[in-house]
Amino acid sequence: MLNALRKLAKDLLAIRGVRKAFEGITRVLLETFGGNRILSHVWCSLWPFSFNREQAAVLRGRRNYYRARGHDRKSHVELRRNIHRLEKGLVMIPRRDVFALDYIDETLDFYERSALQHARAPASIDADEIQWAHDVLCAYFSACSSSHPVILKACKRFHALPWAGGNEGLAPSPKSERGQNRIALSDLLELAKQRRSVRYFDDRPVPRETIDEALTLAALAPTACNRMPYEFRIFDDPQMVSQVAQVPFGTVGYNDQIPVMAVLVGKLDSYFSPRDRHAIYIDSSLAAMSFIFALEAAGLSSCAINWPDFEPLERKMQKLLGLSLTERVVMLIAIGYERPGSLVPYSQKKQLDTFRTYNRLRK
Repeated sequence: MLNALRKLAKDLLAIRGVRKAFEGITRVLLETFGGNRILSHVWCSLWPFSFNREQAAVLRGRRNYYRARGHDRKSHVELRRNIHRLEKGLVMIPRRDVFALDYIDETLDFYERSALQHARAPASIDADEIQWAHDVLCAYFSACSSSHPVILKACKRFHALPWAGGNEGLAPSPKSERGQNRIALSDLLELAKQRRSVRYFDDRPVPRETIDEALTLAALAPTACNRMPYEFRIFDDPQMVSQVAQVPFGTVGYNDQIPVMAVLVGKLDSYFSPRDRHAIYIDSSLAAMSFIFALEAAGLSSCAINWPDFEPLERKMQKLLGLSLTERVVMLIAIGYERPGSLVPYSQKKQLDTFRTYNRLRK
């Protein structure tokens, strides 16, 4: 017994020595290659697979963006982007008499394709999206100088296009018309303090109506150019939840009793430029936090589950959900009613001074 303990102690010391040596070599390499952009490129060339999925996904997303423009779709992301650009021009102070000359014809191309799709098959497209585009275009042509030849030509073309709906006032308007806030900051702070990641749930079924209400709130989160480049894939079938919940690393020990699992998927085919490749993570995270707060307000608990960029897990989830390369998992969210008597981490947050500065510029 004593000899076995001595051997174990030697093995542990040997493992510790190997770890320290590995850490030392790693730090030397990182200091060398991480301090220079050219050397960083050399390092990534030596280890290309670390970022290969993102590179391939961004490139294929751009390809699919242009491919999709000639096909019928439920939502036309290129139309959403350009209509929002018009909105930003309409709310500018002071507003220009003439703007959007460089993209108004392109916008009408997008609108015409959507309007004709709706005329052929109304159920195949988001009618609210076209109504919004229609109303903003009406506001644009009313606001801009009709004497400009480009705008005059575009206006005539717009009014010749088919649209069965009227004008529902979905163009920019004073924020006060959207209602008055009746929620005190202290109430929101209490909700945030109450919310904690819950990992152990009761076996009560979760109503889909409640999840849909929370998703309706999540859809109101800000998003770049109103493109909303994500989707929530919800699973409440126990067998499917079990399959999905076992994929990520962070669910070990509690993945067998999660009632509902949401997989938040970013869609890289929403962009024509690699400069926007991070927008799927930003926009979907904003929606996710709104979703989580809405669940909490409805009496449901949740746990945001980290999704690492790790190729074996990416392939496994891609195959399980039937994801294309351009659809990137951002996070998973476990949902359910908290199990009575279960504990949650305290999770002390950083003090304000550790993450907040005012008017700080480089000296």
